[in-house]
Amino acid sequence: MNAVTETVAASPVSGVEIFVPLAKLKKSPRNARKVPHGEAAIEALAASIQHKGLIQNLVVEPETKEDGTPTGYYLVTAGEGRRLAMLLRAKRKQIKKSEAVRCWLDTANDPAEISLDENVTRTPMHPADQFERFRELADGKGWGAEEIGARFGVSAGVVKQRLRLGAVSPKLLQVYREDGLTLDQLMAFAITEDHDRQEQVFANLHHNREPWIIRRDMTASNVSAEDRRAVFVGVDAYAEAGGNIIRDLFSEDRGGFFQDAGLLDMLAIEKLREIAEQVQAEGWKWAEAHIDYPHAHGMRRFYPQTVTLSDEDEARLDALSAEYDALAEGYESFEEMPEDIAAKLDAVSDEIDAYSAKRSAYDPNVIANGGAFVVLHHDGTVRIERGFVRLKDEALADPQPEPEEGVATEPQMGDDKQPEDGDEDVQDGDEDEEPGKPISDSLTRDLSAHRTLALRVTLAERPDTALIALTHALTAQLFYSYAEAGCLEVRPTVTPLSSHADGIEDTPLAARANEQHESWAERMPRDVADLWGFIVGLDEAKRIALLAHCAARTVNALRLPWDRKPRSLQTADRLAGALALDVTKDWTPTVDSYLGRVTKAHIVEAVTEGVSEDAARRIADMKKPDMAQAAEQLLSSTGWLPAVLRTPEPEGVDPAPVEPEDADSVEQPPEVEDSEASYAVAAE
Repeated sequence: MNAVTETVAASPVSGVEIFVPLAKLKKSPRNARKVPHGEAAIEALAASIQHKGLIQNLVVEPETKEDGTPTGYYLVTAGEGRRLAMLLRAKRKQIKKSEAVRCWLDTANDPAEISLDENVTRTPMHPADQFERFRELADGKGWGAEEIGARFGVSAGVVKQRLRLGAVSPKLLQVYREDGLTLDQLMAFAITEDHDRQEQVFANLHHNREPWIIRRDMTASNVSAEDRRAVFVGVDAYAEAGGNIIRDLFSEDRGGFFQDAGLLDMLAIEKLREIAEQVQAEGWKWAEAHIDYPHAHGMRRFYPQTVTLSDEDEARLDALSAEYDALAEGYESFEEMPEDIAAKLDAVSDEIDAYSAKRSAYDPNVIANGGAFVVLHHDGTVRIERGFVRLKDEALADPQPEPEEGVATEPQMGDDKQPEDGDEDVQDGDEDEEPGKPISDSLTRDLSAHRTLALRVTLAERPDTALIALTHALTAQLFYSYAEAGCLEVRPTVTPLSSHADGIEDTPLAARANEQHESWAERMPRDVADLWGFIVGLDEAKRIALLAHCAARTVNALRLPWDRKPRSLQTADRLAGALALDVTKDWTPTVDSYLGRVTKAHIVEAVTEGVSEDAARRIADMKKPDMAQAAEQLLSSTGWLPAVLRTPEPEGVDPAPVEPEDADSVEQPPEVEDSEASYAVAAE
């Protein structure tokens, strides 16, 4: 009797449903799947079983010993992933290992074939169907991304992406089902849920359907989250004002677009005006808020002047500096410091900055009669430009100093005692001579001509003083607008660039130029009469730096169709070579900066030079807008520059010989002793 029982146990009936404790299930050695299930797949199965139960049973066969007797365990022929998912649930204490698992007992078929069949003979759901079903769960049952994710074992972020894809126009989803669109292209359309816009962009696409082109067209009327206005206003303030933000759920940085550009501009101006009110509260007569800097304001600008700190403030500043050094000693960065030390160092640093700021201040007259512009910088930060005075207020902001006692003033028109130009010179010993009567204009011109000639010759022999005089002449005109303040007839011309390149004044490079100028302007004496002494008082390195700054302001390498100047442009090339100028740090070829403004042939040439001939061939048949966009992507980070921006290779040849007709004008070397000839040239 016992033998019969064992025989029945060893040969169970095939094709019946049985319930087996989870702990009694094992992986079959004849399972066709050798690469194990991924963690994400097991997580998804576990979530599904937790919320919906075991939808599909496991297929098992009894494990037997070598003699054919059963061990009491069952080998999972099909459903190993489900077994692992239930073990994961048991590990998490959601079920016990004694949990009964519904299985289908099969001893009639080959276990290896069953395992292979389960993994091969099936058709996965099309992704579009999955997207739409997820959308139906959200709309029909009101489940959020977290709930759906928990029920299917995926993250809420993945669910949000699938929901967004399920919200794409049904027409485009059908095109996707028919392989007319790739998943990447569908994701590009999903950047908004506006079906009309999606279908319009799809209808206007040409043969080039790159995802970035679709995203560009979908957001053509929106403002990127990286735009300076968006950065300044912020997502929260914009959304609170009723603005809608389009999120790109499929980009790595989850970038977005502000849909209402008008609302964004209004919010930016309002926020700038609030800051302008704070600036005006400093005592300024006015403060204006603008998104872009108003370059055509035409106002004169004054800068803060150096102020000597009181002995008490100087002592406090020295003490703070010593305290800062003591706190920072032994640490290479803030990250290495304990939090309390770093906080104390920050506080000391702020106090040092406050005292240092007291070293310069605007004249009270300038503040009372001047104002400031509050504008938006290129990176979304606020830029405050103080010290501008309107023409009608200049006299109040910068009153002319009273003449010193005993100093003669300029003669006035109609003065009977002032001799007219051309009157006879007053002769020595003339009895009619009036005491204190000035000499005639003709004699004054005569004497001043001799003095001018002597100055020219002597200055030519004193390069150190010539450097001071030249620096003074340029500085007086570039910082004070006083052409008559210097005695050198050197006229610097600063050509505005904003009329030649839109937006150039709002670039980081322009910001650097402005910072350089302002850092010098803040050190200049208030009165131009004190400028000579200021320049003399600079050490040689700073004096040369000031001259370099003034010279740099006058550089003009513009190529204008109505102003042909080949020699000047050749010199500009040589200057660029001497400076090892590298424009790639501040300029890149984009659709706006170059590619959208040249012919297709130029675009192909640029890609050929910057990337490769193969890359150029791939875009050669595109329409112009698509070609320009594709080229922008290809040339990004390549360092390619158009010929106008390139720095020529250093010349390895001797300078060209002077043409015969210019030989007389060649400057003589210092050792030439024909001083009369030198004087004659200097006097010309």
